[in-house]
Amino acid sequence: MPAALDNVIIVGNSSDDPFAIDLAFGLGQSEDIADLISMQTFANSEFCPRFISDEDDLSKIGVRLRSKVVVIVSTSSMTVSRQNLAMRNLLIARAAKENGAAEVVLVEPDLYYSAQDRGPRPELGDTLAERDPKDLKKFDGQPFTAKLYAEMLKLAGVDRVLTVHNHSYSVQQMFTGVFEGKFHNLIPYDIYADYLRNSSIVRCKEDGEGLALCAPDAGARAFVREMFNRIGLSKAKFVLLDKERSGERRVDIKLHSESESTFEEISGHDVVLFDDMVRTGSTVVKSCQFFKQINPGKTVFAVSHFYASEEGREKMAHPAIDEILTLNTLPTVLNRDVQGRLRRKMVVLKIERWLSLKLAQILDLETPKHDGAYQIDMSSTHPRFIRKIWSSEQLQELRSER
Repeated sequence: MPAALDNVIIVGNSSDDPFAIDLAFGLGQSEDIADLISMQTFANSEFCPRFISDEDDLSKIGVRLRSKVVVIVSTSSMTVSRQNLAMRNLLIARAAKENGAAEVVLVEPDLYYSAQDRGPRPELGDTLAERDPKDLKKFDGQPFTAKLYAEMLKLAGVDRVLTVHNHSYSVQQMFTGVFEGKFHNLIPYDIYADYLRNSSIVRCKEDGEGLALCAPDAGARAFVREMFNRIGLSKAKFVLLDKERSGERRVDIKLHSESESTFEEISGHDVVLFDDMVRTGSTVVKSCQFFKQINPGKTVFAVSHFYASEEGREKMAHPAIDEILTLNTLPTVLNRDVQGRLRRKMVVLKIERWLSLKLAQILDLETPKHDGAYQIDMSSTHPRFIRKIWSSEQLQELRSER
């Protein structure tokens, strides 16, 4: 029998985090997260979280959270550094455990320090291929920070970690070990598949003819292959690219020798290129420029974690990328100033509802009822894509007119 939400307390690592507020609402929590925990900063700048209690109740001192599951929702901020947020997570987790919490769960959609996923020796990080001196040298003199973060979270009292589309095999293996299997890397296949099938962002026939899905490198092949299977369009194409870095900002693109489709076979197709993250935009722009040589219908870049750096925004404004589809794992992407010139070709799928469903399943809670697993955010002055509200025949007619 699913457990009731009464035993779950959802808080954010800041009291006004809209992502945490929406996730709590999606799971059915009636209390505002700001009424559950106080985020105090002392005059000496030290942070001290405090779970709020009745000041007149002297009967539950230190045990008010007994039998409770405390969920900490941790997302990036424009005003607080990731290092600061990471430390706040540790203190909130310890406060929960030292006040009786039965379990502490960290929901961190973009897992901190995942880029620092190896150390300078072979035993410091698992990889799918044997680490050569060039790979080891990249981390020479550095700590294996992702492992340190995992161990600190465990020491602080975190029992379980949920993240979204983590790119690092090393991080996944290490977090799984530290948390004894209670690490959940949630891949948003169903969100992407639903939107691609039920919006007009791409134009293809009902069986997928005219659509090609692209993996930008061998590392993304498994993810895009599963996306291909989830979409379930029998005549869609699958193409695999190969990239070679000849410098920190220079990437050369070519068709992978094991690609299932050739460039000639996807000529005129709408192409959706998937990746887990984007920082500088060099690879995706080069890839889309490469596709423009075969006269595609349009090129769509779908990415889970959008780091909207100034360099990335400038590069991805290139006309080789027609549309950008992303998630709000980094909520700052919803800020119009952060989007900048990309606003007119960006769609953000808000995942709080989807995460609330996944969290309910993992914690064996009553499943919340939602009208759809995600919300769509785009420029209100340029509503480009319409979620399906008609029959498939009407949607096909709409696509053929564009």
